Amino acid sequence: MAWIILIIAGLFEMLAVLMMNQWHRQKSKLSFSLMIASFALSFLFLSIALESIPMSMGYAIWTGIGAAGGAIIGIIFYNESKNAKRIFFLSLIILAVIGLKLLG
Repeated sequence: MAWIILIIAGLFEMLAVLMMNQWHRQKSKLSFSLMIASFALSFLFLSIALESIPMSMGYAIWTGIGAAGGAIIGIIFYNESKNAKRIFFLSLIILAVIGLKLLG
């Protein structure tokens, strides 16, 4: 169950990054409020997950989900670079997260 909670925390981290980008584009109160709420929920779920998962592994996986997810959102929704090197290194982040889970 802790792993599912950790994944939820990572998804809220991705949503927070998306809302951060949206807020910088529009400066709306809604996007700012959603950004703050998403970060708060992300930290809440992370802290719950870290009750059962070692901090070093949980934090690394949470960060990986947020980093890779944020980059993928940028590629899909904001037409950011899709060059092969970028995709390769994003794949490495995802593989590292999977590897940490398999070793844990």
